[in-house]
Amino acid sequence: MLNVSRSGYYAWRKHGQTVNPREQRQIERDEAIKQAFIDSKERSGARRIQVDLAELDMTPDIKTIRNSMIRQGLVPKAARKFKVTTDSKHNQPVAPNLLEQDFTASAPNQKWVGDITYLFTSEGWLYLAVIIDLYSRSVVGWSMSNRMTATLVCDALKMALFRRGFPEGIIVHSDRGSQYCSNDYRDLIKKT
Repeated sequence: MLNVSRSGYYAWRKHGQTVNPREQRQIERDEAIKQAFIDSKERSGARRIQVDLAELDMTPDIKTIRNSMIRQGLVPKAARKFKVTTDSKHNQPVAPNLLEQDFTASAPNQKWVGDITYLFTSEGWLYLAVIIDLYSRSVVGWSMSNRMTATLVCDALKMALFRRGFPEGIIVHSDRGSQYCSNDYRDLIKKT
């Protein structure tokens, strides 16, 4: 009637209602992973949870932790600490706004825009300066540093110039932060 073999039925009656040792280890591991996730205020991913479990002498690999998190629906929240990256209260000369909110370009190397952001890495907070070509919206130059200095933005511009073959007549637009108004950055733009 149930299309089950007689031996299969008796095996289920004998063992089906108990949890086998493998399933028991998985349940315990899932509970430990969930607890580590909750303890991190739901911010840790698989790699950080692996470090936390190692302190408890548990050594599941990344894939096991990731699969457990997916199975349990544990999705880490992105913790973002706000940092101001623009210092507009400076005494440096400010260039005129040549773009005037026209962020379109009809060909490559007409208009480049630059900005600074910050990223959390395994080494701590790092600043990232990028130069984007408005024609293709692709990053043509970038630089990273643990300090937000004029060298950071100069290195990004140097990379962009080198990668694009030192083109002439480009409008380079950025916020009016102190790094972009520095003598080094302005001198670099004047040379091109």
